[in-house]
Amino acid sequence: MRRKSMVLLLPIMLFLTSCSGSNDLSNAVQPDYDQTKKMVVDILKTDDGKKAIQDVMTSEAMKEKLVMDQKVVADTIQTTLTSDKATDFWKKTFSDPKFAQGVAKSMKNENKALLKELMNDPEYRTMMIEVFKEPDIQKQMADALKSKEYREHLQKVITETIDSPLYKAKIQELLLKAAEEASKKS
Repeated sequence: MRRKSMVLLLPIMLFLTSCSGSNDLSNAVQPDYDQTKKMVVDILKTDDGKKAIQDVMTSEAMKEKLVMDQKVVADTIQTTLTSDKATDFWKKTFSDPKFAQGVAKSMKNENKALLKELMNDPEYRTMMIEVFKEPDIQKQMADALKSKEYREHLQKVITETIDSPLYKAKIQELLLKAAEEASKKS
């Protein structure tokens, strides 16, 4: 760790000594800016330099200093996403069926969980009931339920249900129970 600290301090020390005007160093040849820059870049490109930078960047103190202000982030996102240019970008991007499909697939589980949670929310349920009470919505639902496609789908579901062994067993059980009750009454 000490070695890594030295690797980071070396460029700073070189800079300070090159800028220093002390008498002891006045006779020595001072490296110019380009030489110092090249030396610092070379040091940072070494494995030790890279590791030292990684250590500094992963330290908790540095993370705290690098955390951005949430208000700044929120404002930036809002202005970026709600600008006219961004709106045009998102319209164009979502018009691509592959992109829209990918987004929908990636959000499927989250949307499902959200809807399940909303169905338990009394305020949301009340709002949905109000929506279904609107005459336009009721007419659209009635038209959809009267459609040929829906009737065919309903017929298919009923047929599959009746053919199900579990359903058959349950019906048989109910019929036997009804027959026993009828025989008890007579």
